[in-house]
Amino acid sequence: MPVRDHASLIGAPLPKVDAYSKVTGRAVYTDDMVLPRMLYGRLLRSPHPHAIIRSIDTSRALALPGVVAVITGADLPHAYGILPSSQDEHALAVDKVRYVGDPVAAVAATDPDSAEQALGLIDVAYELLPALMSIDEALARPEVKINAEARVGNIHKAVAFEFGDVAAGFAQADYVREDWFFYEGNNHVPIEAHSALAQWEPNPHDPHGGKLTLWSSTQTPHYVHRELSKVLGLPPSHVRVIVPSLGGGFGGKTDPLSHEFCAAELARRTARPVKITLTREEVFYAHRGRHPVKMWVRSGARRDGTLTALHFRSWLDGGAYGSYGVATVYYTGALQPAAYALPCYKFEGMRVFTNKPPCGPKRGHGTTQPRYALEVHLDKLAHELQIDPLELRRRNLIAPHSTTVNGLRVTSCALDECLTGVAEASGFGERAALRQAEQGQNGGGPSPLRRGMGLAASTYLCGAGRPIYWNPLPHSAVQIRLDRSGGVTVYCGATDVGQGSTSMLAYIVAEELGVTVEQIAMATADTALTPVDLGSYSSRVTFMAGNAAIAAARTLRAQLFAVAAERLGVAAERLAAAGGVIFDGEDPGRALPFVEAVQLAEARHGALVAAGSYAPPPGISADYKGAGVGPAPAYSYSACVAQVAVDIETGELLVEKLWLAHDIGQAINPLLAIGQVEGGAYMGCAEATMEQQVFRKGRHRAPSLLDYKIPTTLDTPAITSILVGERDPEGPYGAKEVGQGPLNPVIPAIANAVFDAIGVRIDETPITPEKVLKALRGAGQGRPLTVTPLGGPAAWPTRLVSWSPEQSEPAALREA
Repeated sequence: MPVRDHASLIGAPLPKVDAYSKVTGRAVYTDDMVLPRMLYGRLLRSPHPHAIIRSIDTSRALALPGVVAVITGADLPHAYGILPSSQDEHALAVDKVRYVGDPVAAVAATDPDSAEQALGLIDVAYELLPALMSIDEALARPEVKINAEARVGNIHKAVAFEFGDVAAGFAQADYVREDWFFYEGNNHVPIEAHSALAQWEPNPHDPHGGKLTLWSSTQTPHYVHRELSKVLGLPPSHVRVIVPSLGGGFGGKTDPLSHEFCAAELARRTARPVKITLTREEVFYAHRGRHPVKMWVRSGARRDGTLTALHFRSWLDGGAYGSYGVATVYYTGALQPAAYALPCYKFEGMRVFTNKPPCGPKRGHGTTQPRYALEVHLDKLAHELQIDPLELRRRNLIAPHSTTVNGLRVTSCALDECLTGVAEASGFGERAALRQAEQGQNGGGPSPLRRGMGLAASTYLCGAGRPIYWNPLPHSAVQIRLDRSGGVTVYCGATDVGQGSTSMLAYIVAEELGVTVEQIAMATADTALTPVDLGSYSSRVTFMAGNAAIAAARTLRAQLFAVAAERLGVAAERLAAAGGVIFDGEDPGRALPFVEAVQLAEARHGALVAAGSYAPPPGISADYKGAGVGPAPAYSYSACVAQVAVDIETGELLVEKLWLAHDIGQAINPLLAIGQVEGGAYMGCAEATMEQQVFRKGRHRAPSLLDYKIPTTLDTPAITSILVGERDPEGPYGAKEVGQGPLNPVIPAIANAVFDAIGVRIDETPITPEKVLKALRGAGQGRPLTVTPLGGPAAWPTRLVSWSPEQSEPAALREA
């Protein structure tokens, strides 16, 4: 059958639609914006990690020339939080401060210098309280209450689940192993600092006084819009949130943050635009980064490596406020069974408040730390059982189109192909030869370098199965408008944080309508113009907004094909579209220009506008208390092999090569997908070897890019990216996520490679030269480097939820 010669846009390595504007400096970010009569805002932050606010005197600041307004916590008394279960933050502290950097007051002035000077003129009287700076301290001092949200002492949230008969599973094991691990917290370090610009349009005839527009570098304009309305006491119809170009987020811009509320309130009070841009130091204190997590893992296995039971405990250092922390607790346990077929599983998780900046979601939200612990634990298990670590994983893989022991629905799964891909590409099976080979000479003697290779696997969500505020509404929607000149405008509330979601939508709509990408105009992340998308988090945008875009485009395509079929005298089923032409697939010479089809359809139907939406299908989660965190419409899978060189004289660790395979299904754009894989590899390498958000006397030890260590391009290893996988039956064109999943196996692969190189384990991150030398010395003296166990609790401080997949409803449901 003759077919017009055209190539699909799906799967083609196209440039991003905003690439030129970004590389030439034309893209406009929030801090680039300047409005007439604009004021500059600054936040006064607490110098103490824990203290009662006895008084605040702003009179000296208000008297400073150039200062227009000063506000304190009394001016914004309504609490907020990203989760409905954690409404524990205020834009400015109202009673006490809970970490160094907690905002206390905000100033608006005619220039940045006057705003900064005014901060020093605000007099705050504090009564100091004991500061608890670790999980151990928070548990040991329950009488020092940090946050009223804590249920008992400083425990923010504790959960306990048992799936199947865990005691019976351990009884069937030939070998039982226990390990402790610690994963240090770290920051997102986006290139763009957080920024917000607020404009108030007064209206004396409006009972609410006017309307607010906020431009902000946020990943979640929908939720910022929601919280602004509540905190400022405005109807949602009076609040508009717009996201200009955004310079990276990685989860750090998913919370509503104090500078957004303060800019809005200062703008309302002064009737002038107000912009607040955080300094890099403030970005570290605003934080919402990776939780420090201490973990205990116990597994049972048969002699052949088949797992019979898994018991996992996690203790999270949440910092001073809730953020996404309740969800994070669940995520530290929910996805363990999504990679490996566990016959039974017990999980206990706990988040505690400490006097540090609040932790939240960072790339791989809540799953990165437990994946590190489990993959290193499995490596130890393989070593003890004398089974190849690749083979041990293969013997326990989850099957495609199955249900996990904790009730997660798995669709496509190409984890075996990922493992095969990285093993073959890296020569993992011949790693012993690498370990034994001569590595050159050092002053005439043996080289101090020891090389090794490590393997790890992982899984991640393609979007959260439930919205933050549970409701039956769509998670994402897209509107498309066609105009009679042939232009196509796509409207979607999703935020492009650099991952290319705006480009993805353009490719999909262009593919469906048969036009060029250059014909597409994109309008995104504007709560007054675009339909709701819940935000750029949980690797949800391609799967959810992509499906919504397909639905909207196909509605319009049907209208265009109907009028084209009449004009061409062929059945609509025979038509195809590409390159701006609608044509007969059996006789490509019979064709109609796209613009002419649009005019015919508009003459018949009126304005051509269509909407599409997406919500996850029902039945993807179980029915027990706590089952709402973890389900997703699909899961991606990843595997990594790392090659490292360790200098046993200096302790220096060099990650030389990474092979990373990712089960993406169908890559919408393989060029962008590989960019995301490489970004995950880079970030994983950073967390494994360098990054740590640590404190001394309540203060961050390295709140700058001079002192906070992240790899440069010179430190980044050679990365081989492999895209694998069958098309997912529910993803757009079979696509799955790639933004977050590739990060997770990198850290344990590096840790396992270090053991392969030097024969000692370092069961905490980051793996620094000091830890390497300490571990080597300890091994020589019979004192291995270990993570200090927590002292209990013997009984977890919450009720146990018991459930098995055979139950339509939990027979032994005891709510936490």
